[in-house]
Amino acid sequence: MSLHLFDTATRSMREFVPQVSGTASIYVCGATVQGVPHIGHVRSGLNFDVLRRWLARDGSTVHLVRNVTDIDDKIVAKAAENDVEWWEWAYQHERAFDYAYDSLGCLPASYSPRATGHITQMVELMDRLIGKGHAYASEGDVYFSVKSFPEYGALSGQKLDEVHQGESAATGKRDPRDFTLWKAAKPGEPSWPTPWGPGRPGWHLECSAMATTYLGGTFDIHGGGIDLIFPHHENEQAQSRAAGDGFARYWMHNAWVTLSGEKMSKSLGNTVAIPTMLERVRAPELRYYLVGPHYRSHIEYSPEALDESVSAYRRIESFLRRVVERTGVVGAEGDMSPAFVAAMDDDISTPGALAAIHKRLREGNTALESGDDMDARAAAESVRAMTAVLGLDPLSPQWHDAAAGGAGRHALGVLVERLLEERSQARKDRDFARADVLRDHLLLAGIAVEDTPDGPLWTLKDD
Repeated sequence: MSLHLFDTATRSMREFVPQVSGTASIYVCGATVQGVPHIGHVRSGLNFDVLRRWLARDGSTVHLVRNVTDIDDKIVAKAAENDVEWWEWAYQHERAFDYAYDSLGCLPASYSPRATGHITQMVELMDRLIGKGHAYASEGDVYFSVKSFPEYGALSGQKLDEVHQGESAATGKRDPRDFTLWKAAKPGEPSWPTPWGPGRPGWHLECSAMATTYLGGTFDIHGGGIDLIFPHHENEQAQSRAAGDGFARYWMHNAWVTLSGEKMSKSLGNTVAIPTMLERVRAPELRYYLVGPHYRSHIEYSPEALDESVSAYRRIESFLRRVVERTGVVGAEGDMSPAFVAAMDDDISTPGALAAIHKRLREGNTALESGDDMDARAAAESVRAMTAVLGLDPLSPQWHDAAAGGAGRHALGVLVERLLEERSQARKDRDFARADVLRDHLLLAGIAVEDTPDGPLWTLKDD
């Protein structure tokens, strides 16, 4: 089976065939850097990081561009409230997003363009639209004429008579359904010169300009959260195609992270900030939690669900540690199970992919218990190969360092795994008294042991 993706535009599963063989181009709507990122913000970055890894597994080149919106109404307002320059406020939170992406194991984007660095391209796009009769200037603003583009609404399913852009009223609009490409300058606010007067870009314009600048007039995949389908992505598609660009060939959208049934947002005050989350759980454990559900499924945040993901990740980690202790260094070039490949090719179905990983893990633990080191090692190599695609390989340099917590944690792990081997042998020999003594010794040292279907799992009690 080849890779099939759910395309929002056609509302159907489509085989993914890149525009250029051996190369995939992806544009992901990135952060509006107005505040500290929460888990809802970074889910999109993680989901498309997994897609990127899967596309690149066979040696294909993947160009992933993820923009930074560093100027908009909220950034200007927040900076004013905190008595700092708008550019300082934006850059401060851009770094916070970079930290979040890096901490959670996202591969660096091929490029992360800033909106403010592409005013020239935006002016050129507006000029093309005005020249084709799809946009007009009025009182220093520039608007896109929705009625001029018959395909408007094709992406989101919006009917023209029902369109509400969510913009404030403006006297210069010819039609209330039109959307803003360029905002005329206001006193005290940042602005850039254009043929129609000074001002700053509208949100929708900037993404079209940046996507086509780096990926060309037509590219493979445009991604983002489902809340962007309308009006943002609908407007991006309209202005780009009206200007003569093919734009995105596939549209992919990830669902929200919710809390108490509502989308996480700063306005609701129900955010879970990344720095706070990383004080509670390790980064790969949080990544497991966020990439485990299917990208098109909502995640209803709860501490209990997070704890389940932590335990699941640690079962993988514990198995690989045991194999390394028994057989030495384990490579990451193992075979991926057919079930794993089928799941990933089925619209990046990470739940099925993780199920395949845990099945292989159980087979590996069975091999360990029976003393079949060769099969255990083969299973571990397979588990490493599959978890690497999800960015979750516990033995990768990034996560291994996090797991070890330095040389002390690594040394502790070696000793604990040895005692667990002795305990497993005692249980196999039905010497349960000996097994209980070993478990009690570990408990006195602050190490809790849980017997799971995937083998024993140990944790420090203060983790």
